[in-house]
Amino acid sequence: MARGSERKREERGTGLSKGLSSGVGIKFRGIMPKPHGVKELGVDLKERWETVRRKPWLVVSVVLMCSALAFGLWWVRVPNLLLAIIAIIAIFSFLFSKNRLLPLIIIILLAVMPFLVTDQYWLRVVITIGIYVILALGLNIIIGFTGMLDLGFIAFFGIGAYATALLTLHFHWSFWLCLLVSIALGALVGMLRGLPTLRLSGDYLAIVTLGFGEIARLSFANWVSLTRGPMGLPDITAPRLFGLDFAFRPETGYIFYYFLILLLVVVTIVAIEQIRRSRVGRAWMAIREDEVAASTMGVRLATQKSLAYAVGAAFGAMAGSFFAVFNSFVSPNSFTFFESAIVLCMVVIGGLGTIPGAILGAVLLAAFPEILRFVSEWRYLIFGALMVGVAIFRPMGILGKKS
Repeated sequence: MARGSERKREERGTGLSKGLSSGVGIKFRGIMPKPHGVKELGVDLKERWETVRRKPWLVVSVVLMCSALAFGLWWVRVPNLLLAIIAIIAIFSFLFSKNRLLPLIIIILLAVMPFLVTDQYWLRVVITIGIYVILALGLNIIIGFTGMLDLGFIAFFGIGAYATALLTLHFHWSFWLCLLVSIALGALVGMLRGLPTLRLSGDYLAIVTLGFGEIARLSFANWVSLTRGPMGLPDITAPRLFGLDFAFRPETGYIFYYFLILLLVVVTIVAIEQIRRSRVGRAWMAIREDEVAASTMGVRLATQKSLAYAVGAAFGAMAGSFFAVFNSFVSPNSFTFFESAIVLCMVVIGGLGTIPGAILGAVLLAAFPEILRFVSEWRYLIFGALMVGVAIFRPMGILGKKS
């Protein structure tokens, strides 16, 4: 009798564990990484045709965007249309291709571009797009990977900018050391900001993050003895590397800043992709799907949420550090709630939780107002109509997954 009762208890325990594991497996199916097989380098035309056939509106949208980009660049008399070609290749590769060689091709084209584009205005626009790409990728960690709302992300951008400006002006530190300090400071502030919000969600989390962003902006504006308030911090020292000065000169233009931001963007993409594939990234996505189920599976919610805030804030501070030396001037007007809203729109329109989506959203929202400048009276109306169209027809973002 004793052996029979023990056997029944073992069977009930085994059945319960199987049921729990199967239920959690169903819950988390689709967020665990699938094993990668050997992919052919050639393009599978049949698969591409099926993608195009299922999404004809997407093809029309891409054609219209590329046509507007090419026409805008031709209208302002850019010496060549290499920018348009790069944008077309990038958009189509993100949307339709799985070939791993295409990102390398895009990087090569981007590396050649500054030698062919003589108009420094457009080179400066591309550098600004690179800053927004880093910001969108950093915010995507918090919102897209972990599912936590953040309306004050631009505060970390400002912390990195002011840290670099103050250290270079008052202590004459090099930019490279200031960059590391800004990243560490952004991560620390992000983690501390995240601790009081670990149990908040929805409207309450939005209010707290918005309040933090406004506190940071008001501190920049009113701490006159440190930040000079609304007057800002001018004459920030340009980076130097092996005796090479990155400052703007008529013969070199912004080419050194261009390659620096290109390097930072590539490092950001590679780092976030590695994190996404790691155990930490899977834990973040589990929290996004269901916090209760993630906690049941052993995910430490407080630790992982704090880590997500810290990592996202670190990338935001890195972008701010570059922004300070690139503009050689920092003021509170650059860190308003409007900037937070723009970065949030980049992530949402591109596609939550996707790295290509965040990049595409940053490129579109940062470049289109400049590209449509030839219709200055109507550009924001056209830009707003495009955003509304994306929100209606692609509520999960251009590259986001269907709900």
